[in-house]
Amino acid sequence: MDGQKRADIQKGITVKVVQKQDQRTGQLTQGVVQEILTNSKTHPHGIKVRLESGIVGRVKEIIAPKA
Repeated sequence: MDGQKRADIQKGITVKVVQKQDQRTGQLTQGVVQEILTNSKTHPHGIKVRLESGIVGRVKEIIAPKA
């Protein structure tokens, strides 16, 4: 999944995000979602989240959905 739909993202799932400073290179950072920051149902660049590590970025890939 590509992370453009808010309904696909929940707290506690593992995702890969791109941080603001990494948008040019496309470097992804993996982590667990702590908080969903985007309010709209969809976003063309990915839903913005805060990971448990404190990193904020837009979801590019969902690794492990919550069981």
